[in-house]
Amino acid sequence: MTADADASELAAASRRLERALALLEQRLAQRIAEASAGAGAAFDADRGALVEALDRARARERALEEAGATASAALARAIAEIRAALGEPVGG
Repeated sequence: MTADADASELAAASRRLERALALLEQRLAQRIAEASAGAGAAFDADRGALVEALDRARARERALEEAGATASAALARAIAEIRAALGEPVGG
């Protein structure tokens, strides 16, 4: 082969490599964009699930507080009745 033929083949190979790299970069950018969009959707889904769990926990907390208040009032009434039955002063 001559030097000109070698240079021509090298130039053609260089152009093919550049095209392949450009295509690879384009596909990589597309995959990154797709992955980023998917991650955002996953984050939104996780966030939605966490909000629902927090709402359920708050509702459960309110229910437990109400049950505790009811139980406390019932215990106070029972103590007052026992003291009254024993003849003890109700306020003491």
